[in-house]
Amino acid sequence: MKKMNLYKTLQLIILTALTFLCVALILCDPGTRNYVAKNSHILVICVLLWILLLISYIFLFLDFHLYAHFRQNVKHLDKIAHADSIAGIPNRFSCDSLIEKYIGSPLPPNMGCIMIDLTNIIEINEEYGREIGDEVIRVFSETLHLVAAGQCFIGRNGGNKFIALFENCTQEQLVHFLERFHRQMEQVNVHANNLPVIHYEHGAAFHSASPQEADLSITDLIAHANNRIYRNSHH
Repeated sequence: MKKMNLYKTLQLIILTALTFLCVALILCDPGTRNYVAKNSHILVICVLLWILLLISYIFLFLDFHLYAHFRQNVKHLDKIAHADSIAGIPNRFSCDSLIEKYIGSPLPPNMGCIMIDLTNIIEINEEYGREIGDEVIRVFSETLHLVAAGQCFIGRNGGNKFIALFENCTQEQLVHFLERFHRQMEQVNVHANNLPVIHYEHGAAFHSASPQEADLSITDLIAHANNRIYRNSHH
């Protein structure tokens, strides 16, 4: 698409340059103007050429308009494919795509993973209805996204499970992330009067590239974080 945009821009530049050149030749040379005005055949040819030039501009700008519309559709489809329709954050497909990047190769050092379970979403759906349950997921996801602030990947890894993957981080950063998230969720549970209290549990794992963890894979890291979920509980 970038090449197409470049070609169309180059086409517009060339067409504009030739147009100004033709106008300059006619306006700056009285003899040429008189010759065209006196010769009806040449005048008709010039008029037809100007009409053709005008049509070229019209179709060129239509191409730009259609191209812009096409890019918007592509972005929309990409968002649908990669973003969870309820949570508004990357979906399971996006999570798997990121994880696959590390499969089959040694795990880089200083990588962290946090798995979070939204533990009472089934009860919320049963007691308050699916609409309130979806709103809880959306608010929970927004809070995760806000706390992440671009420092890690946040995604909904299916159902009530969420994942945060940190590249080139420290254990302290994982701890600070969780502390900020807990504080934000406390605020949500206190001030979101139209929503039920949100319960969640988390587990964290960190890869330090020590000799004992030389063979640790991305799936091992995620599994460690997932297995530690029920050791910590926050309500």
